[in-house]
Amino acid sequence: MQALAKALKRLSVGDAMVRRNPLFYGDARATIQMLLNADLQTRKAWTQERLSKMLWVASRCGYGKSVGGTTQLDRWPLLQKEQVRLRPESFQASSRWLTIKASTGGTSGVPLQIVRSLPSVTFEQACIDAMIERLGADARNARIAVLRGDNVKDPSDRAPPFWTEVAGGQRLLFSSNHLDTTTVRAYADALERFRPDLLFAYPTSLESLCLNLRAANVSLHIPRVLTSSEVLAPSVWQGARETLNCRLLDYYGQAERVAFAYAEESETYRFLPGYAQIELHETERNDQVATFEVVATSLWNFSMPLPRYRTGDLIRLPARFGAKEIREIALGVRAFPGVLGRDRDVLISPTGIKLTGIDHFQRDVANLVRIQVIQESLHNVRVLVLAERAFSAQDEQHLMHNVRSKLPDSMQVQIERTEKLERTAASKIPFVIHRKAVAEALRASEVTRSV
Repeated sequence: MQALAKALKRLSVGDAMVRRNPLFYGDARATIQMLLNADLQTRKAWTQERLSKMLWVASRCGYGKSVGGTTQLDRWPLLQKEQVRLRPESFQASSRWLTIKASTGGTSGVPLQIVRSLPSVTFEQACIDAMIERLGADARNARIAVLRGDNVKDPSDRAPPFWTEVAGGQRLLFSSNHLDTTTVRAYADALERFRPDLLFAYPTSLESLCLNLRAANVSLHIPRVLTSSEVLAPSVWQGARETLNCRLLDYYGQAERVAFAYAEESETYRFLPGYAQIELHETERNDQVATFEVVATSLWNFSMPLPRYRTGDLIRLPARFGAKEIREIALGVRAFPGVLGRDRDVLISPTGIKLTGIDHFQRDVANLVRIQVIQESLHNVRVLVLAERAFSAQDEQHLMHNVRSKLPDSMQVQIERTEKLERTAASKIPFVIHRKAVAEALRASEVTRSV
């Protein structure tokens, strides 16, 4: 199934056979719509019934047996990401038939091996399609331009095209890491020829597109924009609407597929009902605001249940909110300002391009524990590696290949084995660190931006 999924990924038939599998897709869309229209009590009852089924499956896994898990959520301990990384097989609950493996770098630099059931893959696509249709497009027939982390060509190759057609010409994949003032006209021309119904983008890539369009005094209209995978700042939200004259929707999720939230207006996010059991665990409080970690249990991936998974993602709410308001937020009835994320996990090239997709560096690299990316200067990047004993020269070459696919030749890269990663004054280990000159360059780009 994994080989088939990879082969079909860029073909339109892949949508029908995998992501929109007819055995599951219709029911998934109907469930999403029913719960979006439901009141709090109906959402709560449906979620509890589905959660009991998921916890029963989880209790049959190696991990579930080891912790004495039951169908009662409070009988389960909170699950750390490191536990899944070290023993992914103990969380697998079914045979390998009709499952799809996924390897994720993750914005924390900790690689994870995930197994997804075909129904859960289909449900994820149904959720994304529901977001696209909220924007007013038909997700199955829309012409979609993609400006995310795709490797279209060598980052040092500065001659167009910086895009490639896939899915029978229905999608146009653009390289984010070639986009600057010298290339933006080529991007705009390609987008005008393609006439997308929708642009699917990283927030940082969307910001870069709008900045460069305005700097080059180039006009471009794209009717709809869908963003995910990074924090979408209110200023970028407003600027994208002004620059592209578009409707915009942003959604939040993770590779582990344990939580999903969306917003059609800046700072008004809602958890999607029926996607997961959401818990909000308080981590910090003052007189005005309280900070909560998102702890979630997927309601769909029965092949790899992750009960009470600590996402590490935080949200801030008014300190006056009590249990009632928290419950309404968890079930998607009440909005919240957004997820605090890692919107600065980018590198900046010598020519000023914000380089995205940094969390792809460690993807599919064996025997890694964690990496940390340090940009010492505009021309120099160090990748610190915490590795298993079995980490080999071949693994290091694989890692270097991933890094070089994202960075131009003008940037030197050193991979360094280490026993200790750098920490902040608060004892946190950031995924990306910018030294002084790099941080100043990033700040300068933010000061001059008009979106």
